[in-house]
Amino acid sequence: MQQEIRPLLAVDIIEQLHRQFALLSGGRGKDGAPIITFPEYSGFGDLVAEDFQNVVTYLTSIPSLDVASIGFVIIIDRRRDKWSSVKASLTRIAGAFPGNLQLVLVLRPSCFFQRAIADIGMKLHRDDFKMKVPIVMLNSLSDLYGYVDKGQLTCELGGNLDYCHSQWIHRRTAIENFAVTVKTTAQMLQKFGTDLAETELPNDVQCTKDLLTTHTEKHDKLKDELKLAMKQGTTLLGCIKEQAAKSENHQLNPDEMENHITVERLLAQLDETENAFEQFWSKHHLKLEQCLQFRHFEHDFREVKVSLDSLMATLTALSDIGDCVTLVEMLLKDLNTLEEKAQESLEKAQLHALHGDQLIQSNHYSVDSIRPKCVELRRICDDFTNEVQKKYDVLSKSRQIHKGIDKVNQWCESGVYLLASQAVDKCQSQEGAEAALQDIEKFLETAKENQLSDLKNIHNQYELVLNVEVKANVQKALKRLDDVQEMFEKRQVSLKKLSAKQTRPVQPVAPRPESSPKRPVPHKTPRTTCPAPEAVDVLIMGFINLSALTNTTKGLLCICCVLTDPVFFLPRHIMNELIETERLYVEELQSIMEGYAAELDNTELSPLIPAALENKKDVLFGNLPEIYEFHNRTFFKELENCMERPELVGTCFLKRKEELQIYEKYCQNKPRSEALWRQCGDSLFFQECQKKLDHKLSLDAYLLKPVQRITKYQLMVKASLSLRLIFHFSTIQSQGVGLMSPVCLSHPQGNLSELGKLLMQGSFNVWTDHKKGHSKVKDLARFKPMQRHLFLYNKMLLFCKKREETTDGHEKPSASYSFKHSLKVRLACGKFEVWYNGREEVYIIQVHVHKLSALKLNCFHLND
Repeated sequence: MQQEIRPLLAVDIIEQLHRQFALLSGGRGKDGAPIITFPEYSGFGDLVAEDFQNVVTYLTSIPSLDVASIGFVIIIDRRRDKWSSVKASLTRIAGAFPGNLQLVLVLRPSCFFQRAIADIGMKLHRDDFKMKVPIVMLNSLSDLYGYVDKGQLTCELGGNLDYCHSQWIHRRTAIENFAVTVKTTAQMLQKFGTDLAETELPNDVQCTKDLLTTHTEKHDKLKDELKLAMKQGTTLLGCIKEQAAKSENHQLNPDEMENHITVERLLAQLDETENAFEQFWSKHHLKLEQCLQFRHFEHDFREVKVSLDSLMATLTALSDIGDCVTLVEMLLKDLNTLEEKAQESLEKAQLHALHGDQLIQSNHYSVDSIRPKCVELRRICDDFTNEVQKKYDVLSKSRQIHKGIDKVNQWCESGVYLLASQAVDKCQSQEGAEAALQDIEKFLETAKENQLSDLKNIHNQYELVLNVEVKANVQKALKRLDDVQEMFEKRQVSLKKLSAKQTRPVQPVAPRPESSPKRPVPHKTPRTTCPAPEAVDVLIMGFINLSALTNTTKGLLCICCVLTDPVFFLPRHIMNELIETERLYVEELQSIMEGYAAELDNTELSPLIPAALENKKDVLFGNLPEIYEFHNRTFFKELENCMERPELVGTCFLKRKEELQIYEKYCQNKPRSEALWRQCGDSLFFQECQKKLDHKLSLDAYLLKPVQRITKYQLMVKASLSLRLIFHFSTIQSQGVGLMSPVCLSHPQGNLSELGKLLMQGSFNVWTDHKKGHSKVKDLARFKPMQRHLFLYNKMLLFCKKREETTDGHEKPSASYSFKHSLKVRLACGKFEVWYNGREEVYIIQVHVHKLSALKLNCFHLND
């Protein structure tokens, strides 16, 4: 690259200038030509050619181009010197003068002899000087005044031009320094502007802050340089003006005027450069500030979006389906808690979107990136709000449905109890029948008061938002309501008949099918047709003691269920689902233990652990380690062993009923755990643990897993015990009786194993009527039923009296049963026969789940 040629400056030849062998005093010829004076200088002949050349070149560069183009007037003062000096001066000027020459004036030596020699030498050597301009030899100053006005000459030449050489050098140096400063400053500003224009905007907040700080510091530094340069030029201009103000008649000579114009021009140039730079800097600074605003906006957007996404994930995971009123209300409470928790994030998102709108209105350069983010924030907020409202709507409707179901079930239970409490003997009289009929009619009126029929309307109205299970529960409740109402109708028919005038006394007998008239007894017992699978009802007794749990937890954990109208499906598919969900459950428990509980002992995370959690690890997690160990080491493996034999799954649950009691302790601790979580759930410790586990949901959602799991076992057991497993039920049931309580049954007729498998058992009210016996005994029997516990075996129906005694070493009373009576029975595909008197009368009975209470009501009236 070609190096820039720098013009010669006074500072470069400051020593040569101080010798004063050549002067630019500021005087002008008659036509304005600048005058260069070569005063008397004894060592002129000894000057180095380079020094002479530099000084003359510098002096000819000072006047403007217009002035220099007129040509220079040279005055050589050699009045006290010799002809040799005149000759040397002319020779140097002729060979090295860089500018245009107009006239050369020589004040020849004043000595007579030297003047004569000069005249002769001039004639002889004129052609040697090779000058194209006239050379005038002057004898005196008076001759000089004929060519140059006296006012344009210095005092040394008899003129009155004010000139100080040292001051001239100082001013020239100052002007040239100022010019260099202006040029350097302009170059610095230009380079800084180029750097700013080529700077790429950072992608994060901190780098943008650092860049803004760096550029601002550089700008302020350049601003200071500009101020110093401006001060330097202003001071210099003031000095020039001060020179002109020395006296009223003093005027600046042409060179001083040139200096004045030069300094003003440099100051104007500096001011123009500063204005241009400030305009550019203002735009650049605004862009940097907008960039910083945008990076803050992006950073806050990411934080808000992560928070909203987490809330949305939690909301999505929150079930909107409950199995009962208690669970629905718990879900509503969780939903309300989540909504309250989300308010801060939602408000922050709305404010952030509003901030984005303000940036857009301020003509931000990144409008195209800001606007979509504002739209997305508002969309997420609307989606969350709509989803919350949707879940509120579904849960509210579900609660209304479940309350309707509970109301129907309670009414049915009360109705069945009412029918069961009506004494059979009292109803045989007209007065008793009428009183019972009034009780029934009065109770039926409560059905309208309780608006039981609304359940069907609510179901039809909300059918689209209800799941299959809730719909099934509604259908069961409505079916039960119809059955109980049918029972009341039949009882009303019977009571109305009894309340009419009776022609003969009525003897209470065991109920029989109304459509089955008395017919001759066949010689052989008829074969009973096995019912279709859809008609089989199975009662599964609960095997977990939940008496110690709260009502809410009891509703959640109850595994007792009734399978009605089972539909055939593949056992392997069901077992796969049961085992796979159990595997996932164990993995989730493991992640909680390793990712949260174990991290509480991690010293690296100890600064993040909130103070409220100190020494409360057992409160937060309860006996979760015990639950995990049970499922991981025992229960999961036993369920896997049932893969090929699904019929054993019920036995698996029965076998581990004692271990499953660990859920009772967990549920009892759950309120304390939730209260502790509300205090410290937002801490950085849990956020860090959740981030390491890459969990979308927070810890509280996983701590609810055991409660959810124990409620799901009911559905799993129900699904596993499909139709093909019904015939294994007797084994489970018989084992279940032994597991439920210690049973001691005395039977005088021999070994109980000879009676076959135990199919069902339960407590009943039993009325008896003895045809033979004291009349007072018969009357007492009619008014007061006996409490009997019935055991239904394959071959025999046993009537026993239950006794509970507390023995040493046992907190709970042990049950024993004393034998009272028995009837032979015969089981046929889910039905059984009851007969007496040598099968003179035979009753075929099939018990439906929704008519269990009816079985208590229509109890057997036994004849010897």
